[in-house]
Amino acid sequence: MFADRTDAGRQLGAALSGHKGQPLLVLALPRGGVPVGLEVARVLDAPLDVMLVRKLRAPAHPELAIGAIVDGAPPQLLLDDHLVAATGATPDHIAAEKARQLREIERRRQAYRGGRPAPDTWGRTVIVVVDGIATGGTMRIALKALARSGAARVIVAVPIAPPDVLEKIRAEADEVVCLRTPEPFQAVGLHYRDFEQTSDEEVVRALAEADRNRG
Repeated sequence: MFADRTDAGRQLGAALSGHKGQPLLVLALPRGGVPVGLEVARVLDAPLDVMLVRKLRAPAHPELAIGAIVDGAPPQLLLDDHLVAATGATPDHIAAEKARQLREIERRRQAYRGGRPAPDTWGRTVIVVVDGIATGGTMRIALKALARSGAARVIVAVPIAPPDVLEKIRAEADEVVCLRTPEPFQAVGLHYRDFEQTSDEEVVRALAEADRNRG
């Protein structure tokens, strides 16, 4: 069991230490991935930023994602055509949901980066960090977006994930570093003593601290 996200990040950074000295970019999936990513970036002496991904919700089933929008210039829209058809999501619904999630991305961008654009990933080795993987849906969307954005190499770094989902992630990443793959797998939070929700304020502080560490 990890004490908290900071502890998980330190252990994950140690597991990634062989990459130190390479031109790296650490991208954390907010909010919970950011305190983990801070420790990884600290160990690797790498810049830290966030990758803003928002799911597009199905009509009448808001817990079901029919796709996602990923921050960038321009933002990338990824749709699951099978789910779009199965849920009866119309072009109007998709357009409205896209606009809604873009507003949240803009809010987070302003809160986390002060309006700075997303970092350029072209030709870089990117380490994508999250505090844990359950279904893998958001991570796989992030990987598809990074493949489109021209990242030279993508490494997924996660403290804990179920073995079957991790195999799917491995198929879409250049490298996967995962500290624990319990089976049977239950909730991510059961493997942390402290798994309190990360606030926007904590994200902002972590990004500022990462900048100071490299300054």
